[in-house]
Amino acid sequence: MEENKNNHIDIDLDESVAEGIYSNLAVITHTNSEFILDFISIMPGMPKASVKSRIILTPDHAKRLMYTLKENISKYESVNGEIKNTDRNTDSLIPMNFGGPTAQA
Repeated sequence: MEENKNNHIDIDLDESVAEGIYSNLAVITHTNSEFILDFISIMPGMPKASVKSRIILTPDHAKRLMYTLKENISKYESVNGEIKNTDRNTDSLIPMNFGGPTAQA
């Protein structure tokens, strides 16, 4: 295969993929050889949620993603202001009902 001298990658974006998938919760786990990112859509008051997409990365790619995300957040905040994080306590549990009514059987 011929090396691309312009560092240009031709990426095809399928129409169904371009629509995207909404996620309001991500669960990240890892093994010694990979990082697994599960993107979940959870609805207020619902006791069950489903994984909408799973991405598996090598540790090297996971770190690149982290740096790229940090860079993009910085660029976003320089234009739009700081993103407010209301839950700075990382030890807190995930609010599974998002403040909505508790589901009852």
